[in-house]
Amino acid sequence: MTILSIAAKNPLIDGRQSDRAMLVRRGVQILLNDMRHAILPELSLASGRRADLISLTDKGEIWIVEIKTSIEDFRVDRKWPDYRAHCDRLFFATHAGVPLEIFPSDCGLLLSDGYGAHMIREAPEHRLPPATRKAVTLSFSRAAAQRLMIAEWGATTPGSME
Repeated sequence: MTILSIAAKNPLIDGRQSDRAMLVRRGVQILLNDMRHAILPELSLASGRRADLISLTDKGEIWIVEIKTSIEDFRVDRKWPDYRAHCDRLFFATHAGVPLEIFPSDCGLLLSDGYGAHMIREAPEHRLPPATRKAVTLSFSRAAAQRLMIAEWGATTPGSME
């Protein structure tokens, strides 16, 4: 039984993402969900960067997925190496219109069509230090709980309901 549906008016889509990026994101989320990951889009990290997608595996491993929708999108963005400090595995995700050879070989690679995604290349593991893992996991869980409350209560929080 569904207790909540935010599909029609989603407070987590802020308009900065292109339609193409949202399509890639959707396919990757379907794949990661099928892999039993817990997934959050657009999570702010301690470094001030914001991960396009971050997920927790059923074993507690943290993955970050950086979405790129064009050669130019990849070329101008040089912040992605900073994400390694916040995850065990770093991936790029794209669509069939972007040449796959532009992506670094030391990162995983996902190819999305919006209805699912395929893992083209596994990401090498870079285990996080325990304190960093705890901090990222706490940030993930707090953001997930906050977003659920916002989705359930709308623009107002439970304490401000009259």
